[in-house]
Amino acid sequence: MATTPRRPVNPKDAAEALFAPKKKVVAPAVERPAIPNARELVSLKIDSDVLAYFQGEGPGWQERINDALRAAMESRSI
Repeated sequence: MATTPRRPVNPKDAAEALFAPKKKVVAPAVERPAIPNARELVSLKIDSDVLAYFQGEGPGWQERINDALRAAMESRSI
């Protein structure tokens, strides 16, 4: 009965086994249903004068920008 040693006999084989990349187990992607009217955090570059205009009217400037973008979007629908 041939048994394999617990440790590699060759030091090179031992080193290669030690530094061999491990296989990563990737979990399957979970598909989530879309939430209607959910807001999404994005990074958007806006000219400083446009930002100052909306912020100058006080709190709620993000909602005003969203409303202006929605109005522009709806005006282009034909």
